[in-house]
Amino acid sequence: MGRTNPTYRDCLRSFEDRYSPFRRALRRRHQADFDRLFERADAHAHAAGYQNATDPEVAALLSMLVAHEAELRELRERLAVAEGEGEPDDGPERTTTPTEVPD
Repeated sequence: MGRTNPTYRDCLRSFEDRYSPFRRALRRRHQADFDRLFERADAHAHAAGYQNATDPEVAALLSMLVAHEAELRELRERLAVAEGEGEPDDGPERTTTPTEVPD
């Protein structure tokens, strides 16, 4: 039996394709940023697909925002450690990046 709905990844590719004229109109230095946004949305495809939203573009945008928030949190933690303002939060959501040395 076949699927009745396109997958989230199919919708994400379609969304990116529809905005390819926008990407082409961006300055060259921003085109890679545009591409990274969609890479981040794809990285959260498991959660967005689980949502099975009627408008997958909203899930894509939310995935991009979650990825940005995670990166900001990691940068804030690294900055706090570098400035000697404290130790990084070792809560359950903390992940070790390749440049960090585990405690």
